[in-house]
Order: sequence, then structure tokens, then C-alpha cells
Amino acid sequence: MFARPEYRWVATRNPLDWLLGLWHRLLALLEGLGRAHPVTYRLLAIGLALLLVGLVVHMGYVVWRITRPTVRTEPAGPARVGGDRLDARAHLERAEELARLGRYPEALAHRFLAVVLQLDALRALTFHPAKTPAEYVVEARLDTAGRASLADLVGQLYRHLFGAVPCDGDAYRAFGAAADVVPLHVASH
Repeated sequence: MFARPEYRWVATRNPLDWLLGLWHRLLALLEGLGRAHPVTYRLLAIGLALLLVGLVVHMGYVVWRITRPTVRTEPAGPARVGGDRLDARAHLERAEELARLGRYPEALAHRFLAVVLQLDALRALTFHPAKTPAEYVVEARLDTAGRASLADLVGQLYRHLFGAVPCDGDAYRAFGAAADVVPLHVASH
């Protein structure tokens, strides 16, 4: 009967006893400071109270900054530059201009955007500036050959833009020829 836990008379240790002991030592230190140097104790108490008020005000300010709306967003739609709606033709013209200047990787990016906007016009996908090229491959409603062509374009785009693989005029023209074929593969709904 005396073997049951409620009859054990041995003191058990709480894992947080060290923290409680530290707290009691801090209180004893402050009590000793209050008796030995009352002015210093009061100045310390006022300083700590001001620090607490400052922290609470700062936390309120940070919460206010985080929760207030700071950016007005427009509904998702085609990219706009200077208020003019950019369409596939504008991106094609920009791609050709960049290719004439020898800036082929940038030209590939505009050529790809032109294809995406053409597919958006055909309702094969929905353009949004925050989407990655790979997301368009997953979303596009294309037949098998069209999806493979679009995936190949994304692979080339990534290699030249992010992989630092050199791009020349021939690679740009091949990319453009492959891009021209993709809209022909839109799957019927």
C-alpha cells in the first residue's frame, strides 16, 4: 500500500526550477538595491517602465504597418507600360528590336511573352505577370505536341536567361520558329 506514488516522500525536481531560482535571485537583488540605493532603484524602475512603454508603442506601430494596405493592385490582366496595353504584337516588335541589337537572351524573353499573350487571346491559358514560364506549361490547354513544344521553349528560355548558355542569332531564329507553331496546337475545349 505504501508503494503507491502518493506515499512517496521524496522531493521531485521540476525541470524549470533553475528558471524559478533565477527569478528569485533577481527579485532579491532588486530588493537589496531598493534598500541600499533607493534613488537608483527608482530611476531603474522608471527606465524599465519607459522601455516597456516604448516596446509596446513600437509593436503597435509594426502591427499597424503590416496590416494596413500599402499597395493597390489591379485585376490580373495583360502587362501595361505607360498605360498602353501590351499585346503579342508589341512583344514581337520589342523582341525583333532587341535581336537587331544583339541582345538575344532578352529578345527570347519578349518572344516567349508574345507566345503567352497569343495563347491568352486564344483562351488556352491566363496571363499573369507573376506566373513563371513553367507554370504556363502546366496550365496551357494544348495538345500533346503543343505542350511539348511549349515545354521545350521554356527549357531553352531558362538555359539562355538563367543558365548563361550563350545565345546567338541562329538560336533566336530557331526559338522564334518553334514559338510560331505553338498557337496552332490549342486543344479544343
